[in-house]
Amino acid sequence: MTPIPRWTLLPAAAGAAFVLIPLVAIIANVDWPRFGELITSPGATDALVLSLQTSVAATLLCLVLGVPLGVVLARGTSRAVGLLRPLVLLPLVLPPVVGGIALLYAFGRRGLIGRFGGIGEHIAFTTTAVVLAQAFVALPFLVLAVEGALRSLGTDHERTAATLGASPGTVLRRVTLPLVLPSIASGVVLTFARALGEFGATLTFAGSLAGTTRTLPLEIYLRNETDPQAAVALSLVLLAVAAVIVSGVYGVRSWRR
Repeated sequence: MTPIPRWTLLPAAAGAAFVLIPLVAIIANVDWPRFGELITSPGATDALVLSLQTSVAATLLCLVLGVPLGVVLARGTSRAVGLLRPLVLLPLVLPPVVGGIALLYAFGRRGLIGRFGGIGEHIAFTTTAVVLAQAFVALPFLVLAVEGALRSLGTDHERTAATLGASPGTVLRRVTLPLVLPSIASGVVLTFARALGEFGATLTFAGSLAGTTRTLPLEIYLRNETDPQAAVALSLVLLAVAAVIVSGVYGVRSWRR
């Protein structure tokens, strides 16, 4: 094991404390006698169920779109691919509210696409809008996972399979994807986590309609104005889910090793 310089211990401890102290503060401020009541209220359970449903749907959408996109970005050699890469990763650095406005002007009732055939009437401020908002901000996580894994893998295995007569589709299905499956699994977990925690784009594009578009982060934000104890209890629920997700990511990475 490589020795660690002693001078790094102090800033490392400060960094760990900076992350852990707010998390401990949430746990310390939970109203434990009312915890069960606070997290099982109708509004809270509806928001939690909606968040899980939409996050799963958004993750599946990202899986269908993100894996092929990651393959194209990793293996494509044209200049168009080079121009496409930074555009695809833009949601990583865009403020979520900007992403929500972009979605609204694309798929809203008068949007670039939504104005045709009444598409916007069935998307904006509906559960579908929640899924699209979550997928928009979460897709780059899966694309990066797939592209990074393919670039580190190299192309030797694929070239060997092609030399033996395998078609491009067979190479992708039988060689490429199985080799990066652990990275795909890790990317799926991170994508789900990002979708579950999405707030700004969802609020801007889908609104906050109870039972329809009000996800758990939105419920926590609203409860913080009227019932801070309920907001803290629900935050602890989301914190617990996030801890399980992070543990899953490290479990997938151990499997990959």
